[in-house]
Amino acid sequence: MRRLHTHFAKGNSMQLWWRVKNPIRTCLNFLLIYTARFLPSTRLKNFLYRLCGAKIGKGVTFGLGAVLDIFFPELISVGDGTLIGYNTVILGHEFLQGEYRTGKVEIGKGVMIGANCTILPGVRIGDGASVSALSLVNRDIPPGEKWGGVPIRRIK
Repeated sequence: MRRLHTHFAKGNSMQLWWRVKNPIRTCLNFLLIYTARFLPSTRLKNFLYRLCGAKIGKGVTFGLGAVLDIFFPELISVGDGTLIGYNTVILGHEFLQGEYRTGKVEIGKGVMIGANCTILPGVRIGDGASVSALSLVNRDIPPGEKWGGVPIRRIK
């Protein structure tokens, strides 16, 4: 079950992004997150993500091309020792017609997320869980389990 907060807007909510978040803060987040996206140093990446407001644990590793939500990085938390694969996207919001949604993304300790995954807002991934490459994480994943696919489902 995703934990989302719905905010109503007239028409295309993405056209009004500047009313949702401060444009200066959003531009700063963009610069920091996209700089981190292509840095090889995981320590420097984690430092830049923390500057944006994301809660990043000790020993977290983001693969090259991984990106956090530029509008709501403060809604993302990643536990100690987690590995996030190449080109993975972690979102804290969804812009829709007539509304937008926000939700905390909580990734536990020792989680392994494969390459090219998309993690939607309002999702919890439990400690020690694994997510296979090319997965769409649209629901919670219990601790210690292996999940994958589009949409995501348990792998036996």
